[in-house]
Amino acid sequence: MPEVVTKYKTAAEIVNKALKLVVSECKPKAKIVDICEKGDSYIREQTGNVYKNVKRKIERGVAFPTCISVNNTVCHFSPLASDEAVLEGGDILKIDMACHIDGFIAAVAHTHVLQDGPVTGRAADVITAANTAAEVALRLVRPGKKNKDVTEAIQKVAAAYDCKIVEGVLSHQMKQFVIDGNKVVLSVTNPDSRVDDAEFEENEVYAIDIVTSTGEGKPKLLDEKQTTIYKRAVDKSYHLKMKASRFIFSEISQKFPIMPFSARALEEKRARLGLVECVNHELLQPYPVLHEKPGDYVAHIKFTVLLMPNGSDRVTSYPLQELQPTKTIEDPDIKAWLALGTKTKKKGGGKKKKGKKGDKADESAEAEPMDSANGQE
Repeated sequence: MPEVVTKYKTAAEIVNKALKLVVSECKPKAKIVDICEKGDSYIREQTGNVYKNVKRKIERGVAFPTCISVNNTVCHFSPLASDEAVLEGGDILKIDMACHIDGFIAAVAHTHVLQDGPVTGRAADVITAANTAAEVALRLVRPGKKNKDVTEAIQKVAAAYDCKIVEGVLSHQMKQFVIDGNKVVLSVTNPDSRVDDAEFEENEVYAIDIVTSTGEGKPKLLDEKQTTIYKRAVDKSYHLKMKASRFIFSEISQKFPIMPFSARALEEKRARLGLVECVNHELLQPYPVLHEKPGDYVAHIKFTVLLMPNGSDRVTSYPLQELQPTKTIEDPDIKAWLALGTKTKKKGGGKKKKGKKGDKADESAEAEPMDSANGQE
């Protein structure tokens, strides 16, 4: 286990720094594709520098391509090289990315508003809702608790800020080379989406994925042509008819046998044509670009948490801007959840002092300071 934990923490350190780089590159008029490419390149470069001299070749690199989804775009926007989309002042950006070492994945998503000074109004509400829900989830995803406890709690938090948790977002257990494991936490309970009841267990790893909206929280696919991220479906086979499809599928099988990838990384001209047949026959699973209605604000926070014997260790995060939401938490349940610790109490030991070096107070209005948010013990 210690070796595995080291790999998770190394991946987390790299993805946290990659996120910091991406945020620093987000400026008005910057091209989205250029920033996404910088995020991916940084991860490739940094993961390439670790575990170089080991006997067995260790796979490492991007586990989910860098996405920057703007305003009412919910997720998975990672455009092709030919795309001219740029950022504008005031945009609300959801940055989503993941990195792996030897298949051990550290995923992160963060929301940043392209402005100076504190974020106010509904934008502050939607980001604070996501962050507070993330803080509550961190405290409820622990051995002995159940997935449905988390689903109910995060919906309650969003409602307190007059926001909705976006439907269809799943928090997954992660295993070696598996970004979407079988144990999941639903974002919203509704008749359409049923998942098996599951209990969290020690030594599991989860990517907790929270997306909030000031709109209805029922995102739509507007244009399939916007989809650029795919993952090979390992359990499916089909004899492709088109030469272009066979060409592209063989390239994917060599370069991206397991992890999600961006069509940017393929021969672009032939890719478009070949990908369609691959998707139609379920050889590839698409990650569609989804949208809320224009004018809706959407926020996204995702973190990776290791359920260690001594408590929960959140290994990916990035500090939020100063937020001044229009609402405050009055609900006693939510206050009680936020007051829970993230570490297991040791027998006989004294209480841990607050504010020791390395404990950065969380920047949000509501949440308590988080333990080792920056991966320091």
